[in-house]
Amino acid sequence: MVKVRRPTQAGVFYQGDAESLKTQIENCFLHAFGPGTLPKTYGMGPRRILGLVCPHAGYPYSGPVAAHAYYELAIDGKPDTMVIFGPNHQGYGTALSIMNEGYWRSPLGDIEIDSQIANQIMRESKIVDVDELAHLREHSIEVQLPFLQYLYGYQFKFVPICFRIQDLFSAMEIGAAVGKVLAGKKAVVIASSDLTHYEPQDVASEKDGLALEAVKALDEKQFFSTIKSKHISACGYGPIVASMTAAKIMGAKKAELLSYRTSGDITGDYSAVVGYAAVCYKKLNATS
Repeated sequence: MVKVRRPTQAGVFYQGDAESLKTQIENCFLHAFGPGTLPKTYGMGPRRILGLVCPHAGYPYSGPVAAHAYYELAIDGKPDTMVIFGPNHQGYGTALSIMNEGYWRSPLGDIEIDSQIANQIMRESKIVDVDELAHLREHSIEVQLPFLQYLYGYQFKFVPICFRIQDLFSAMEIGAAVGKVLAGKKAVVIASSDLTHYEPQDVASEKDGLALEAVKALDEKQFFSTIKSKHISACGYGPIVASMTAAKIMGAKKAELLSYRTSGDITGDYSAVVGYAAVCYKKLNATS
């Protein structure tokens, strides 16, 4: 029997039917805080992008920022596989959880898990477990999929990895395993994370700026140290660390901050905001 992980956030974090969801995604691209134009997807682009950092709040809040990352991915060419790292907000399941078979469903259709890549990651890493429970109600990975489906339809596979623990060693170990498996393949790693939660706009912007400087330097240890020393309440700092480690092994030499906004920029309430950033990791030269 084919395993299907059904959406839990359709109609909540994003629109629940296909046409409304497509319109919502397009509005994220066209938003004043988005890229301002719809993406053109190139199958044979330069393929310099090896990784992304994307937020995962409801689309009305973080969708325009996420759209910057997916716009850059679209014009860079089509990967075959995405490995998506997300934090475990719900507390279910094992410490580091992967799914290695089946499909994830969204209003835009079903996306196949890349079983071959998932099993290779499991062989490379000894600390990740196959566990569907961790993914059952978690939104951090789910909200990335409609953007990818909007770009590529059914022409990609993915691997979800959910982080209930986010210590530096574990995050770098998982990132190294994924990087080794994906090196030389047409693949992208995506870290799903929001940044500072529920602090005043000026405080959030300052803290997040410090963390993003470490991301732009591709320095996992400095990023982790900044998160801890500055008490930055980013929910997916472990996935961000893992994405940096993986992308560097895959050949990334630079990171670009594509967009930073807060929920206050959307709502006009700057008293207690959530920070959202879009980042891409790139090779210096195009793939031949």
